[in-house]
Amino acid sequence: MESKVVNSGIAALDEVLKGLRLGDNVVWQVDNLKDYSYFVEPFADQAIRDSGNCVYLRFAPHPPIIGPRRGLMIKGVDPRHGFDFFSAEVHRAIEEWADKKFFLLDNLSALVEEWATDELLANFFQISCPFLRELDTVAYFALTRGQHAHSAVARIRDTTQVLIDVYRIKGRMYIHPLKVWDRYSPQMFLPHVVTEKSWQPVFQSGEAAEVSATARKKPLGAMESSIAPWDSVYNRLIQYREADKDSRQMVPEILALKEEFSRMLIGNHPGFNRLADSYFTLEDLYSIRDRMIGSGRIGGKAAGMLLARRILLEEDGEIDFLQVLEDHDSFYIGSDVFFTFLVHNDLFRLRLKLSRNSQLSREEFEEVEQSFLAGRFSTEITEQFRNMLDYFGQAPIIVRSSSLLEDSFGNSFAGKYRSEFCANQGSPDERLEVFLHAVKLVYASTLSPDALSYRRRRGLGESDEQMAILVQRVSGIPYRHYFFPSLAGVAFSRNLYAWTNRIDSNKGVIRLVFGLGTRAVNRVGGDYPRMIAASHPQLRPEVGMEIAKYSQHEIDLLDLETNRFVTLPTAEVISKDEYPNIHLFVSIMKDGYLHDPYGMIHPDSGEELVLTFNKLISGTNFVKITGNILERLDRAYGHPVDTEFTASVDSGGRVRVNLLQCRPLWLPGLSGPLEIPENIPNERTLFKATRVISGGVVSQIQHIIYIDPRSYAEITSMELKRSVGRVVGRLNGHPRLVAGKLLMMGPGRWGSGNIDLGVNVSYADIDNTAVLVEIAREDSGHVPEVSYGTHFFQDLVEGQIIYLPVYPDDPETMFNSSFFEGSANILTDLLPESGEFENVVYVFDVPKVTEGAYARVVADPQSHSAICYLG
Repeated sequence: MESKVVNSGIAALDEVLKGLRLGDNVVWQVDNLKDYSYFVEPFADQAIRDSGNCVYLRFAPHPPIIGPRRGLMIKGVDPRHGFDFFSAEVHRAIEEWADKKFFLLDNLSALVEEWATDELLANFFQISCPFLRELDTVAYFALTRGQHAHSAVARIRDTTQVLIDVYRIKGRMYIHPLKVWDRYSPQMFLPHVVTEKSWQPVFQSGEAAEVSATARKKPLGAMESSIAPWDSVYNRLIQYREADKDSRQMVPEILALKEEFSRMLIGNHPGFNRLADSYFTLEDLYSIRDRMIGSGRIGGKAAGMLLARRILLEEDGEIDFLQVLEDHDSFYIGSDVFFTFLVHNDLFRLRLKLSRNSQLSREEFEEVEQSFLAGRFSTEITEQFRNMLDYFGQAPIIVRSSSLLEDSFGNSFAGKYRSEFCANQGSPDERLEVFLHAVKLVYASTLSPDALSYRRRRGLGESDEQMAILVQRVSGIPYRHYFFPSLAGVAFSRNLYAWTNRIDSNKGVIRLVFGLGTRAVNRVGGDYPRMIAASHPQLRPEVGMEIAKYSQHEIDLLDLETNRFVTLPTAEVISKDEYPNIHLFVSIMKDGYLHDPYGMIHPDSGEELVLTFNKLISGTNFVKITGNILERLDRAYGHPVDTEFTASVDSGGRVRVNLLQCRPLWLPGLSGPLEIPENIPNERTLFKATRVISGGVVSQIQHIIYIDPRSYAEITSMELKRSVGRVVGRLNGHPRLVAGKLLMMGPGRWGSGNIDLGVNVSYADIDNTAVLVEIAREDSGHVPEVSYGTHFFQDLVEGQIIYLPVYPDDPETMFNSSFFEGSANILTDLLPESGEFENVVYVFDVPKVTEGAYARVVADPQSHSAICYLG
């Protein structure tokens, strides 16, 4: 039966909490007594109006939380006589006045001053709170924020019905409900700013990050309970800093300890150490440790993100990034938690076995994944997870892999490990369950077939690959019942997708989308990010009406009602209401023509909106800021970089950026120009290309796998078409083909999820090739987008696989159709059961069909030219 709803005396508070209930114990975590009184006085006055009385149990030496008034009954209890006596007296008072229903108590933190232990404070609450609830009372308590052990606060939180954080930032009061038993609303667990007129939830990610980070009092518990080896280093650093706090110079002892502390938190890669030692301050390292769950290292993705942000803030330049960068608001699950999870759930030996034998089918991996999902975390770690989720409230978060080898110099592991969005709606227990599920999926992904294949190919099979996790607040704002950022994407400090000679490749390139950045990172058939050359941002590879065709048609976002990641048509999301600054992101299709909007765009006008970002590019400094980011990071790293970001534009046109990731970008052929052979006879030339992305030289190519584009397009059975990818995967691992060098050629986009656009393969299906070619034909003047900027592309460049798009219809290129149509196909010699595919999938033994010649590829990304010929 539902308890009677009680008025708190503050209408806005009742709206946030959906009212108080008889039986509620309400704990206010405050910084000062005045803030507690702000809520106590209206509650007491309302109680006296409703029932004629209210009981105040007075025990603390601090000033009274409420002044005398008619109907207020004050009972003094002295805690100096000890826990046992005090608890008994409080119980007697409650029994005596049980019919009064409404109770106020002083700040419980005062009890620690008398008893010198948080443990007894928690004990007192655990025996008093249930007693008050049994009597159907409503009682107010206070705790001083940040003053008590996490274990004590956790016991109080588990016992009470309502727990609320109260704090002030820049003179404004905020409340943040952390627990509200048996009530729920989509905004209940967000921070709310307290004003006289109304209490508004803090939704926008940048503002929420600033509010929550400023309000946060202490670490999640790691500092209290950790026995990690870094504790002695950390404590010595504190001692040195206190002893030398007036000095502006870092003494050698502190410098040495700082470097040691950095290695313990971040790792020991020489290239990264150079940057970390130069840019990270002691305060940066303290901040990392304060936001860690468990112990160990934070992994490559987290370290790269933090380092890039520090570089931008440290370097002087035209743009002040203190005003541009949003707070990242991240937490780090230490790598030790991963190993402890494996050991406690009998998964360590399984991991050891699979890491040594990387041949794992996707069906077998699904069983491994289920074993991880059945695992459990320790009570201590789970409590730290819960504290972190209390901090975020109902703000969406993303759980991202951040392994020790990930995003490092030479190994990005791009797309190999999982990242899981958590819309983070529901009760605290429901949110915790979803979060734990996400963490376990990330842990399990260390044993996915693609991850194992990648490690094997990179010679990392026996390396110490520990999985840390980066937990980040999702950037964005709520819009209707969705949550997503206005802008997101990836940016590279080198632009090797230069569709015109006017573009300066050294200025970088941006792939921009509306909504979550997954559509910029992943390959999505039929949908296109806006490609922006930083040197000439208003140039496009498309012209005329092709701009609308080759634009973004769907949006990735979080649905706060269904608590899921979803993909929706652009028109469904942005055409019904006025989205903030929508005029910066869209153009209008009218009478068969595209034009940029003038003034406001009226929803439901019937006009088709096309995502072009034209006014963002021409009317704000977004491209200038992003280009500056790329330039600074490239210079500091001494190497091209690959970044992920979100961005927003406020009502005044000010651009804010949240830098989510930064890693070295490995591009073959950047060391210097390659000489392309000339005067090769046409009969010995297999193909030429003029849109080169990666470069290098591959000689002695013995086998070519060729998927005939016309035959592939004519396949009507979707199952048969899907099976082509499986045939390619089996050929990729065939001993005869693995023994020599291999070139693969196929229609459209390798790895596309849409099998009509290309052969559906994973990286593990093509990882033995030395050269990967996409065969594409121009369509109505449009140059189809290639793999540049996707996870798949990263695999190719890190595996030193040359990637080439070939356009047979381009008069500047050459394609030797007679060779590919007339050479003997050995498919059924290799795979006898694959006869039904021999008119689609061709395998050529080059020396056999050319009387001893091998194929050779030379690709120069700086001149954007390549040739494959018989050498």
